[in-house]
Amino acid sequence: MLEQNIKRLEEIAEKLEKGTTLDESLKLYEEGCKLAKTCLNDLEKAKGKIIMIKKEFNEKDKKDKE
Repeated sequence: MLEQNIKRLEEIAEKLEKGTTLDESLKLYEEGCKLAKTCLNDLEKAKGKIIMIKKEFNEKDKKDKE
């Protein structure tokens, strides 16, 4: 899902760079802001999972060394 949202953000950026009507630009900008927020949330969740996995691995590694 993250990859699809990033691809859509790229499409929106291209359309805005090429130029469009004011109304369409506002709609695209709003959609882009929502997608960017969703992407950031997804990345934060992934970061949390990575931290948790790393912590679990480090704890297991500590126990194995004892």
